[in-house]
Amino acid sequence: MSPSSRSLLLILAFLLMAPGSLRAADLPPRPGSRPNILFLLADDQSYETIRAFGHTDIDTPNLDRLARAGTTFTHAYNMGSWSGAVCVASRTMLITGRSVWDAGRIYKQTDRERQAGVLWPQLLKQAGYRTYFSGKWHIETDANLCFDVARHIRPGMPKTVPQAYNRPQIGKPDPWSPFDQSLGGFWEGGRHWSEVVADDAIDFLSDARQHREPFFCYLAFNAAHDPRQSPAAFVQHYPLKRIAVPKNFLPEYPHKDKIGCSHKLRDENLAPMPRTEYAVQVHRQEYYAAISHLDAQVGRILDALEKSGQAKNTIIVYTADHGLAVGHHGLMGKQNQYDHSVRVPFLIAGPGVPRNQRRSEAIYLQDVMPTTLELAGAEKPQHLFFHSLLPLLNGTQKSSAYPAVYGAYLAQQRAITVDGWKLIAYPQAGITRLYHLTTDPLEMHDLAGQPQHATHQNELFQQLVRLSADLGDKLKLPPSLIQP
Repeated sequence: MSPSSRSLLLILAFLLMAPGSLRAADLPPRPGSRPNILFLLADDQSYETIRAFGHTDIDTPNLDRLARAGTTFTHAYNMGSWSGAVCVASRTMLITGRSVWDAGRIYKQTDRERQAGVLWPQLLKQAGYRTYFSGKWHIETDANLCFDVARHIRPGMPKTVPQAYNRPQIGKPDPWSPFDQSLGGFWEGGRHWSEVVADDAIDFLSDARQHREPFFCYLAFNAAHDPRQSPAAFVQHYPLKRIAVPKNFLPEYPHKDKIGCSHKLRDENLAPMPRTEYAVQVHRQEYYAAISHLDAQVGRILDALEKSGQAKNTIIVYTADHGLAVGHHGLMGKQNQYDHSVRVPFLIAGPGVPRNQRRSEAIYLQDVMPTTLELAGAEKPQHLFFHSLLPLLNGTQKSSAYPAVYGAYLAQQRAITVDGWKLIAYPQAGITRLYHLTTDPLEMHDLAGQPQHATHQNELFQQLVRLSADLGDKLKLPPSLIQP
């Protein structure tokens, strides 16, 4: 048998693997036959905003399609942030593989990581991949120097205008329209930025067909970050009567000022305070519309992948850098430790990935990096904190690689989630909050200070103290936080 025939048989064997059998060892060793990697990253998209999961009334046919085609990790988290711009921290962790405080330590020197050749796209490039990028970068190094091809490298958010803030006001005309292109934002340049990313993706897929190497395509949408803009048809698809106000709606979060979420914070200043149900409905209308518009672009990319003939050998991952409140708990932004803001969608599909399955093990969204490195046979940097998901996907690992999920925001908030319980600590407010997520997924019933939960609250606090120290957190949590 000729070498080319043997390679073809190896590829066919890989494509016909039974669901659940995905292993890096199953991949053919020749670089050209390793799986392509298509990474789709949304901005500010909460885990609840995909129709298939039944959390809210939103239409996402293409993300639903992707969920059916692969496996969903229902409890994917972001670790937190040293910055009010949570996306900065999330994306730095993603590209470096470092945990939150480790990534924060090197953030301003991220270009040194590039010079050392240890950033995610560089490691895949060294493993024989052709690398592409389009969209939101928000990392302290030049994307042009990290990828073979980079286009439309965007900032953290587009320029915005005063009309986008502190609105809408009851009884007053709304100065903002998400489909008024004269207001700039995602319309700057004449074509919506989500559509530009999809255009670039389609071009990348066409270019990749001309090359022998497998591809790594990193597509970073700015949506559904504010200003949440989309064409009129998408906004009109969500009349206000269709928009439900979250059950945990509050006019004002009681500890907002001492946890860094006052009305002065840019994200929180988007809507009037105290919050009104009307304002929350309007913001959620625009949020859902932006996500449905993004979903349509994902559909264009998936269709182009199918037409390119490369789908059967492509691993697809869809996630977001963090979630968003948009009216939950009286909050609008992502600078909090509630699940709507720390949990994200995480969908993975492709050859060998079990179809139409959901897994509840806790993961971090940044686990996508080591997962792809293992699939590619790429070198792993010594500082890599996160874990490959392949053992969970192929059944060799039965539980989460993380005994507890850590969360942090500046010096004002810390959190730990373990076995269906969450403890949130507010050092500057001098309190903790305790939720039993299994019975209270919307985090509406604070159990902190109740005598029957005192032992468990103390145990969680001590776990949080130990985990914080292990992660290099310089903030010391005082024991007085858990005293009634």
